[in-house]
Amino acid sequence: MAETHLQGVEISASQFLDIWRHYDTDGNGFIEGKELQNFILELQQARKKAGLDLSEKMKAFVDQYGQNSDGKIGIVELAQILPTEENFLLFFRQQLKSSEEFMQTWRRYDTDHSGFIETDELKSFLKDLLLKANKPCEEKKIEEYTHTMLRMFDTNNDGKLGLTELSMLLPAQENFLLKFQGVKMCGKEFHKVFELYDKDGSGYIDENELDDLLKDLCEKNKKDLDMNSLSTYKKSIMALSDGGKLYRTELALVLCADEN
Repeated sequence: MAETHLQGVEISASQFLDIWRHYDTDGNGFIEGKELQNFILELQQARKKAGLDLSEKMKAFVDQYGQNSDGKIGIVELAQILPTEENFLLFFRQQLKSSEEFMQTWRRYDTDHSGFIETDELKSFLKDLLLKANKPCEEKKIEEYTHTMLRMFDTNNDGKLGLTELSMLLPAQENFLLKFQGVKMCGKEFHKVFELYDKDGSGYIDENELDDLLKDLCEKNKKDLDMNSLSTYKKSIMALSDGGKLYRTELALVLCADEN
């Protein structure tokens, strides 16, 4: 079915989602390694079968990733090369330029501080992004976008989006949250760490305390975290704070494993 979709002159949002799910075989939010090589091969075969040339974007993509066995793309990178009818994914991505801006946006729309953006909150988020870009939309269209975003990013099907799920809107190289996936800790360990770095016992972590915590994390997790990106990590995480006060629940979104 995915190969048939790849033959299309234009691909609908639901067909795009079928293609994504077909090639992201392990469901980790990326098409990478063997998955990516299979996709490239089948894309070339499908276009040929349909009598269609590869578009310029497709050619550039094949040149970049065709021989790269370590290649990795996110859902938005895929949207850039496929002729999707309404490329709203790219539009929303263009409105979120950096991890820091993404985190500020998250804080604004997770209105109940649950650590999730639920359907109504997601709808408000999308509506405001469209207004900001002078692209007001009918309610019906916003409902459709909301539903499609949930289907795309709600990996555990709980009807709401966690911070890491929604961060898939960011380009893979800009998404610092992915780096922290490998250093997340269980609830018990996280609480111990929070208390250790909340040196003055204020109940929140300030910028200097966060700096110490991140330096130690980078030192211990050189494979996942890059000391040279420390200021980017810090700015992005502080964007979740309440006027420079980073409370336990906000820091937990980045450092605490979901199951806790």
